[in-house]
Amino acid sequence: MVANQSQNYISPEEYLKLEELSQVKHEYIQGETYAMAGASDAHVTVAGNLFALLRNHVRGSGCRAYMSDMKARIESRNIYYYPDVMVTCDERDKAFQSFKRHPCLIIEVLSTGTEGFDRGDKFADYQELETLQEYVLISQKRQRVECFRRNAEGLWVLYSYTQGSEIHLASVDFRTSMDSIYEDVIFTNESQSAIEIASTQTKSAFAD
Repeated sequence: MVANQSQNYISPEEYLKLEELSQVKHEYIQGETYAMAGASDAHVTVAGNLFALLRNHVRGSGCRAYMSDMKARIESRNIYYYPDVMVTCDERDKAFQSFKRHPCLIIEVLSTGTEGFDRGDKFADYQELETLQEYVLISQKRQRVECFRRNAEGLWVLYSYTQGSEIHLASVDFRTSMDSIYEDVIFTNESQSAIEIASTQTKSAFAD
């Protein structure tokens, strides 16, 4: 994301009006807007695969699946984010046309430039959503899915999935294979190189 350099506070109402007319999507954090960068082929493909699978799964259930053009509103933090994929099963969300306030599932596909934010501050912000049951992070460098699930005590428990796993998203009782999520994804040489470098660094650390 790139921060809007204007120092003038923008109200949520102003943001929503401006966003309707803008050709570039912006996320909104406490009065400031952030332009969203374009996504890679792998990013778009993974998000599209998951949306299609979830849309088919929830059809007729009263739940709705949305892709990256639908905002998530975090009222307590005065924030609007654009999740890569989001599902809401709450009747109250039918009243909102340009954003949703009560999602049960949010999915973000990780990018090099946003991974730290998605794991850190963004996750902390999403936890303010009382209806959110699962927060899912998906790698576009290799087959890896991390599902953070809120348990009965309100604690977030991590469930990790790797190549060959069956993924289970309890919030919508959804199961799918890792291959289905990564269908048609081409892992680039750049991604592979990054993995090999990380692997070499790990081996060197153990050797030391």
